[in-house]
Amino acid sequence: MRVLVIGSNGQLGTDLVELLSEHHGLAVLGLDLPDIDITDPMSVELVFGGFDPDFVINCAAWTAVDDAEANEPAALLVNGVGPRVIAEECRKASAWLVHISTDYVFDGQASSPYGEDVEPDPASAYGRTKLVGEIAVREVLPDSHYLVRTAWLYGRNGNNFVRTMLRLEKERETVSVVDDQRGQPTYSRDLAAQIVLLMERHPDAGTFHGTNSGETTWFEFTREIFRLAGADPDRVLPTTSADFVRPAPRPAYSVLGHERWAEAGIPEMRDWREAIAAAFADGITG
Repeated sequence: MRVLVIGSNGQLGTDLVELLSEHHGLAVLGLDLPDIDITDPMSVELVFGGFDPDFVINCAAWTAVDDAEANEPAALLVNGVGPRVIAEECRKASAWLVHISTDYVFDGQASSPYGEDVEPDPASAYGRTKLVGEIAVREVLPDSHYLVRTAWLYGRNGNNFVRTMLRLEKERETVSVVDDQRGQPTYSRDLAAQIVLLMERHPDAGTFHGTNSGETTWFEFTREIFRLAGADPDRVLPTTSADFVRPAPRPAYSVLGHERWAEAGIPEMRDWREAIAAAFADGITG
């Protein structure tokens, strides 16, 4: 089997290439800018023609949530148009597409986990543009796609919340973190392993929520990060979203349901506490 990973320099893409390369019998190609530009049909066509993938995993995205508010057309080009370009090439090549999406396609006002079949209602430019990408993938590849929504992603590579908190722990006596946003911290290596398992089991096309199990707040998550780093968790102070006004609204509730995994006969991902402990054992640093 031949697997193309687009956006291979990001934290999830890096883990995917590493895990897939460990599987004997797989030909794996990881590409990122400037070697592939998903907004340019010719660029994508040239890559497909030279590699002829069976599976494509699209991790490429405009992920600067606040910048998207002021640059929605540019974000739409990457998050909405790009996935359609990839999907069209997958259709021509009879390849399956795994497309990574986000909890931001929901409004964040729920009080129980969002199921995979809940109608999206994004509240930000980032969420709107990612939803356009989801719709494009479903339209072009109704029977040969997996949409994998994730949230609160962190890993050993790239900038992320965990590495930022580890840096701030060294720089500040105390750190204030919001305690009124709930979600599921998700270790990118766990998500990469789940995607590999999804490809191996190969259930019917559909949407899956790729987050670690359980739920917490950013405040409680940071306390656990401090604890695992050997720092005093009481140095983490709770605050509210009202004290950290950002250009893009943050979902107050980002917990995603995992029913689709059970229907496909695939175990859901482990609890977020186990995952962050594993990330420390794997050498995540600030």
